[in-house]
Amino acid sequence: MYKVLVIEDDVMMSDMLSMYLSEEGYSVMQAYRADDGLRIASEFDPDLVLLDLILPDLDGMEVCSLIRKRSNVPIMILSMKSEVSERVQALKAGADDYMCKPFSMHEMTARVEALIRRSSSMQTETTQQQVAAAVEVIDDGDPIQLDFERRLLLVRGQLVETTFSEYELMKLFLAYPGKVFSREELINTIRGFDSFVTDRAIDVHIVNLRKKIEQNPKEPRLIRTVWGFGYKYTAQHTSMSKG
Repeated sequence: MYKVLVIEDDVMMSDMLSMYLSEEGYSVMQAYRADDGLRIASEFDPDLVLLDLILPDLDGMEVCSLIRKRSNVPIMILSMKSEVSERVQALKAGADDYMCKPFSMHEMTARVEALIRRSSSMQTETTQQQVAAAVEVIDDGDPIQLDFERRLLLVRGQLVETTFSEYELMKLFLAYPGKVFSREELINTIRGFDSFVTDRAIDVHIVNLRKKIEQNPKEPRLIRTVWGFGYKYTAQHTSMSKG
């Protein structure tokens, strides 16, 4: 049984979310404050977190960042705010999805299922590969390597954690080094992983990736901007282990 943590200070909304998710077969824990939510997140080890942005003791964006620092659990933001800037900020804080209130409970449960399914699939692949013999990742000079089987990103030999969307973008760049991708092409690559993907969201993902792979993110040498069009990956070689 998958576990969902609901951090929502509106008791009626929290109870409604809990009821719908319980009927879908999830084990649900509720928190009405940020401090309780953070504590339960650590103890309960949920498979997904539903997080309201407005909490009585701490801003929801900060709660999202704190959870993300210690866990890769999928986080879905629930908010009355529909502005693009809020969604972009949620991306930066590490959110995986964003739903504006009021929303359909049916859509909410469908998104929860999709997020948990993707997260569970990634964890299963990683576990299988850890149990089996280690997959060799050949270093042919490129500072970035992808291990497809375990969905790992290695930067100069060091494991770096990525979101779903960041990994998919990096996989595309490494598969076609030197190719210039428009923002629309990049949007299509992660559509379904990132339900609120926009041109601005792509730019945020690129900024986050640069922070993780570039030696100097302010002067990127690997992911280059092609002004007025999109982005390209410029390393001369790629290193992708398929096991």
